[in-house]
Amino acid sequence: MADTETIVVHVDGGARGNPGPAAIAAVLTDADGELLEERGETIGHATNNVAEYKALLLGIERAAALGARRLELVGDSELIVRQVEGRYKVKDATLRGLHSEVRRALQGFDSWSIRHVRREQNADADRMVNATLDGAAAGEVS
Repeated sequence: MADTETIVVHVDGGARGNPGPAAIAAVLTDADGELLEERGETIGHATNNVAEYKALLLGIERAAALGARRLELVGDSELIVRQVEGRYKVKDATLRGLHSEVRRALQGFDSWSIRHVRREQNADADRMVNATLDGAAAGEVS
């Protein structure tokens, strides 16, 4: 069985229209890259940035449910990653609330990190967001 003490979580969120129909995704692997879980959900009408934060929250929640003690978050939104790192200020009121939720959720872990990657390095989460949005557009329930 995979060691789930350290979980790597690739997250992505997106909105078509910004704001528009939005979806989030989280792909969780163990430290060796073995897939533990992947999940995509629609979140209604939102902006890309709101979707990115909600994707982070989904990934953190799922990692906690799998028993992670250490968390490595990976995302392709430089803005959100830098805000969670504390390098950028969170000016938007809605994002401030989501940022606070993320910071609270991270307190339950022994350690955590977050890093920004290019979209190509976040392909599985990006694919899930688009598949979820495509399914929602086709009338499927996620």
